[in-house]
Amino acid sequence: MRITDDWLTASRAQAVFTALNDAGYRALAVGGCVRNALLGVPVSDIDLATNATPDRVMDVAEADGFKVVPTGIDHGTVTVISDGTPYEITTFRRDIDTDGRYATVAFSDDVTEDAARRDFTMNALYADASGVIVDPLGGLDDLRARHVRFIGDPVARITEDYLRILRFFRFTAWYGDPALGLDADGLAACADHAEGLTRLSRERVGLEIRKLLGAPDPAPALAAMAQTGILQRVLPGADATALPVLIHLEASPGDWTRRLALLGGDTSGLRLSKKEMREVQNLTDAARSDISPFAMGDIYGRGLAQDAMFVQAALLGQDIDPALLAEARDGAKADFPLSASDLMPGLSGPALGSALDAARTLWRSTRGRATHAELIAAARADPKP
Repeated sequence: MRITDDWLTASRAQAVFTALNDAGYRALAVGGCVRNALLGVPVSDIDLATNATPDRVMDVAEADGFKVVPTGIDHGTVTVISDGTPYEITTFRRDIDTDGRYATVAFSDDVTEDAARRDFTMNALYADASGVIVDPLGGLDDLRARHVRFIGDPVARITEDYLRILRFFRFTAWYGDPALGLDADGLAACADHAEGLTRLSRERVGLEIRKLLGAPDPAPALAAMAQTGILQRVLPGADATALPVLIHLEASPGDWTRRLALLGGDTSGLRLSKKEMREVQNLTDAARSDISPFAMGDIYGRGLAQDAMFVQAALLGQDIDPALLAEARDGAKADFPLSASDLMPGLSGPALGSALDAARTLWRSTRGRATHAELIAAARADPKP
């Protein structure tokens, strides 16, 4: 089997292969770029593996005029820039020792040893410069079957790096055959060793959850996580029951913040940016409130309000009403017609703020139809000092 994708046949890529091959070394594309090419899905990052040691990769690349960055040289990785495109090149390796998070490695000249230390069979696929597939562990058959399966003993792979538990669910959601379900041996091993997730950083867990929730349909994987207790370990209090309904309703799938808001639960175990935390919290609050769609649009803006309405509909097990989405849109674009100057003189300080809030409450309840005079009357009738 051969792949002929542009990322491989491009002159900038071929120049990197040629530099290593002409120096007497083996160079192979590996992992996600090969897997995705075979599946016919987009390729982003391009990783290469080689029997050249990192110092030799650097020497060869620099001699051929490439820019070289020692991005992970202690673990065998350097990045070679060819015509503006980065190629991460890692020396064949074998694990000497692992502790569930980090591995001590030794360099190897055997591609089968390199393949054996990877996580899933479909990720242990290589391709040479001409696109010919190199399959040391029989991963091609699993890829064809869309069977996400650990290499060798699942327990051994998991205890090498407990992040592989979350990767198992994420890869199944993205690349697994829904009719096949989750690999039984892998699922059992994940459940039995879930306590190892506590050893992972919030950054690593958060990144995996983002990627999992961004899959076209992560609901079966999330359901399996819930059944095995893994979901509660990473998101205490989360409930994935309504996720299939949300995915059915979604007009634009793949929004992980919307899906995370539906799950609920404690997100403190995920490293989110302040902006992401605010968005998820606003979605959660809006979806679980009883305010009108017009008010949602006014408070949160069109995009977040409409996302919250999808979450709300899913939680209630209802279809989304286009008229309500339109109402949220109207609320987002409407301008509240009252200003502080309309109530001055006479009101100031906290009393002024309270009066404006009272007027805005009326304005929202009438979907922006209250007249200027009615709003002023509501503001001046506010009983708060």
